[in-house]
Amino acid sequence: MAKFATVEEYLAALAEPLREIWDKVRPVIDAALPGVNMALWYGQPTWGMGSAPGKSPVVFIRAYSSYLTMGVWRGKEISDSSGRLEVAARGVGNVKLRSVADIDAELFTDWLSQALELERAEQKG
Repeated sequence: MAKFATVEEYLAALAEPLREIWDKVRPVIDAALPGVNMALWYGQPTWGMGSAPGKSPVVFIRAYSSYLTMGVWRGKEISDSSGRLEVAARGVGNVKLRSVADIDAELFTDWLSQALELERAEQKG
């Protein structure tokens, strides 16, 4: 994707199949992370607890040509009995969303709740 100045610009550039996935996954993320801010950081919508984008990130969504990736920053520290969360570089856990059928609100809420608690504990620590 091209570089964007705002989340709104990023979303406006999504192709319809990806926009449908975004429209279904965003409310799940927002509900699991009450009070957590979303901003464009490193070119992708990112929810973080800090006062500025990128401070204490919890999760991001990145668009590719045929799917979205939801990346959970502390993915390697999260308990995931489903095996769907693939841990990549820097311990980020990723899941590819190719259709709305790939969205599991209960599972994602569990992951995000764990990630939020880990981030809160780090901020206190």
